Amino acid sequence: MAKILEGVVVSTKMQKTAKVRVERRYRHPMYEKVVKEHKNYLAHNEKLSLSEGDLVRIKETRPLSKNKHFEVVEKVEVKPAAAGKKK
Repeated sequence: MAKILEGVVVSTKMQKTAKVRVERRYRHPMYEKVVKEHKNYLAHNEKLSLSEGDLVRIKETRPLSKNKHFEVVEKVEVKPAAAGKKK
């Protein structure tokens, strides 16, 4: 079964590729503190028009290149355009 992860688009500077930052939280086994970790994945983005800050869902697929083995399934949320920005 393929992994499905949710993360934030960090970069869309490559052609047909988006860099997605996936954050996970877990409780440390000894210290009982909640720890945050993140990992960046390169995901194939054929048709969706993505911008930085969008929340997307990515799915594991066959290797498409040396580092790219995920594809963007859907855009979950769109970044609010200039909400709360001072001029």
